[in-house]
Amino acid sequence: MTPPAEPAGTDAGTSLLAPGWADSPAASATGDRAYLRALLDAEAALARAQAALGLVPAEAADAVSAAAADPGAFDARSLAERARGGGNPVIPLVADLTKAVGDPYGPCVHRGATSQDILDTATMLVAARTLDLLLPDLARTERALARLAAEHRDTPMPGRTLTQHAVPTSFGLKAAGWRALVLDARDRVTAVRDGLPAQLGGAAGTLAAFEAYGATDPVGLPAAYARELGLREPLLPWHTLRTPVADLAGALAFTAGALGKVAVDVLTLSRTEIGEVAEGSGGGSSAMPHKANPVRSTLIAAAARRAPQLAATLYGSLAAEDERPAGAWHAEWEPLRDLLRLTGGAARDAAELTEGLRVRPDVMRAHLGLTHGLIVSERLSAELAPVLGRARAKELLTELAARTYAEDRPLGELLAEVPELRDLDLTSPTDPARYTGAAGALTDRALERR
Repeated sequence: MTPPAEPAGTDAGTSLLAPGWADSPAASATGDRAYLRALLDAEAALARAQAALGLVPAEAADAVSAAAADPGAFDARSLAERARGGGNPVIPLVADLTKAVGDPYGPCVHRGATSQDILDTATMLVAARTLDLLLPDLARTERALARLAAEHRDTPMPGRTLTQHAVPTSFGLKAAGWRALVLDARDRVTAVRDGLPAQLGGAAGTLAAFEAYGATDPVGLPAAYARELGLREPLLPWHTLRTPVADLAGALAFTAGALGKVAVDVLTLSRTEIGEVAEGSGGGSSAMPHKANPVRSTLIAAAARRAPQLAATLYGSLAAEDERPAGAWHAEWEPLRDLLRLTGGAARDAAELTEGLRVRPDVMRAHLGLTHGLIVSERLSAELAPVLGRARAKELLTELAARTYAEDRPLGELLAEVPELRDLDLTSPTDPARYTGAAGALTDRALERR
């Protein structure tokens, strides 16, 4: 049976297998209609910039802007199908927009530009609009983590290295570390957002066509174009100088990875047999009614695993031959949109995750005793060396470590039976909660960053 066709010009069904970004702000900002909106905005801004420099009549700019104001007047599905003819959607869009403008100003549509000018500029607009939605979610996540770090500044928990208990740490320091990564991501995304440039160079990046149409100073046109769009003025046409796309890829992949660090830690700490944290509202299972799965963390972790490969494709497109490449430019379109969607969805999920995260200090404190006191063996090595000598202290602790498990007895109890140590007060040195080092001070220091 042939399935019913999706409505023309929609993104129906595209997020069925993408719950990480479905219904997120990034989803609506990167859909086909959003791209069509950006393409039309780029064309209208070009007409206005040329009118400002006297290259087309002001009435022409008004007519193009009016015709481009309603994306719903253009059939996105038809544009996609006709894009196969020329390899990009700008060519059929220019034809439709020219027809919509009509006489006498139709010929002013797209004057002097090339398809890559419009599509690259539209991509920068889509990126800017998506990042403007992503940044508030990063801010929400940062605030939630700052609160958790302050509340749990002195909440002791096991530190884990190579999956095993190492020495005690604090949950406040862990949350402060998560927050530091989120702030690093914010700074990178903000810098990229502020630097997104317009693209305007004409057929081969020389601006020759604009000069042919009467521009006495064609170098000034990209600046006027960028002002119309709210984008940065490009120093040069960047048809094959793909720094803006590579920088965007790097910032997005880093952000996905930074949020992924939070997610994988939560996934570990929320395991049934650990249970030191829990998502505020876990997801259900189709087969096991008792489960409350850490769904937000799972989706963020999935995004973090996909993002590097998408960024790799965009970095690979830096090797773009001539003044317009065959394939390198085209290879960017889908990965970049996927990367915007994945990272935007991860930012939405991270905000929800951290705002609702439940912390269980009592479980953390109980887990400090799982190794019968061996979690403070590092401290005991340092404290006993002056009393017993370094070699004897190491030998004794190695022996007692084996006995703690064999006899199921606390290390402190065994130490109390050692004749050389009977006069020592071992209460503090064997208390894991008193061996978190400078965790509190480090947390305070981290929270000073704004």
